[in-house]
Amino acid sequence: MAGMMAPETLITGVELGGTKCIATLAQGKNILRQERWATEGPETLDRISATLAAWQDEVPFAAIGIGSFGPLCLDASSPRFGHMENTPKPGWAGADVYGHFARRFALPVGIDTDVGGAALAEGQWGAAMGCTVHGYATIGTGVGLGLVVDGKAVHGRLHPEAGHMRIRRTAGDMFEGACPAHGDCLEGLVGGPALAARANGALADVADDDLLWDRVARELGEWVAMLILCVSPQRLVIGGGVLDYRPTLLAKIRVAVAANLGGYLAGLDLTALEMLIVPPALGRDAGPLGAIIVGQNALRGSQA
Repeated sequence: MAGMMAPETLITGVELGGTKCIATLAQGKNILRQERWATEGPETLDRISATLAAWQDEVPFAAIGIGSFGPLCLDASSPRFGHMENTPKPGWAGADVYGHFARRFALPVGIDTDVGGAALAEGQWGAAMGCTVHGYATIGTGVGLGLVVDGKAVHGRLHPEAGHMRIRRTAGDMFEGACPAHGDCLEGLVGGPALAARANGALADVADDDLLWDRVARELGEWVAMLILCVSPQRLVIGGGVLDYRPTLLAKIRVAVAANLGGYLAGLDLTALEMLIVPPALGRDAGPLGAIIVGQNALRGSQA
């Protein structure tokens, strides 16, 4: 039947992250194969597509989904569809990510942001199941946000770039910020390079009760409160490398969100926020499985 996929359909997903890339072969949410690369220049795409070609020879898959760092052009009517926009990642500005795979494989290819894909995966298989409006935020090398409404990732002129919003600075914090474009936007304060610069010594050695984490929690807490006021999500999943290695931060973020909301939203007390602001149920597979969902959607679109 048009638009339906057999349960055994194999899909390949490619997650392009700021520091690493992951190719995944999956059957639904069951991961069958995976390979990783460090994210270097766009030549990394050649290494990935070579692996996909080898997989295709052994176990043919039906579509490719790409979940990529950005910003990306996701306007299907634009000649730049699937190209990287003005990313600070060296060598990647203007890279034709979608075209690289579409030219090499006679298969449906889909593309979205890595966080957009992760949001879709958490909605279908993870912590946001059953939610009409939900989001996935990643706090890692950068700060990203994917939003899903009625099962579709939100795209407008571009896609959400909420990690570059500005929030109020903590009194006495003179750190200039690490974002090449905006200095002390949120990503410039809490992204991986920013945290490394703000820490006194190795980040892994900074104690959980260090003042740095209080500041980071307040900054993220204000950001999340603004997202709640603006988007009204039923669930906000927060993942990424920083939370992986500092899970105690999530509880501090909830407390800061409650303080920022100031009791304005009825029923949204700290207990309710524990249900609204959650870690990814899919763990570190949220991104790779997000790319699988993007591939599934591309296949459905080709069959419609």
